[in-house]
Amino acid sequence: QSSRAPAISVSAESCIPAGLRLGPVPGTFKLGKYLSDRKEPGPKKKVFSFAVPPVFQVRMVRGELVDEAGSSALEWIGLIRAARNSQEQTLEAVADLPGGQIFYRALRDVQPGEELTVWYSNPLAQWFDIPVTATPTHDEKGEERYICWYCWRTFKYPNSLKAHVHFHCALSHGRPFLHHDH
Repeated sequence: QSSRAPAISVSAESCIPAGLRLGPVPGTFKLGKYLSDRKEPGPKKKVFSFAVPPVFQVRMVRGELVDEAGSSALEWIGLIRAARNSQEQTLEAVADLPGGQIFYRALRDVQPGEELTVWYSNPLAQWFDIPVTATPTHDEKGEERYICWYCWRTFKYPNSLKAHVHFHCALSHGRPFLHHDH
């Protein structure tokens, strides 16, 4: 997934039970690198059988989550969108050991038709030096905003700020996340 390519969404075709683990996630793990404040429309992939072409839908087959073509999670897990905030998050990225394989775990029962979105678990975020918290400020209209404490860029969602600090902020110079409330 690149910043110019349309976003693909992955949704559940049937109920995905809380605690279900998917993975391992293949390739280099850069969750959030292309996250933006906008939810961009694009093709959809259904997982657990739900029909909204072109959406990836997944369903359980013999205890494994597969897409509508019967492909295993390894073929589509990388298409799951990064969650912009905890309210839209359905999965969390976890690892059994620091530096070990990464899996996605359902935080709650995911209902049919619901999009799968993922963000780091706190231990995994700390391992990758991703900020764990983001404190909102309020703009002149009273809406919550998140401000980068290095370059003062403003974000609508906390995870957009966290991804910016880790992957994109030229002024952070790779410094670890500062844990102060701005």
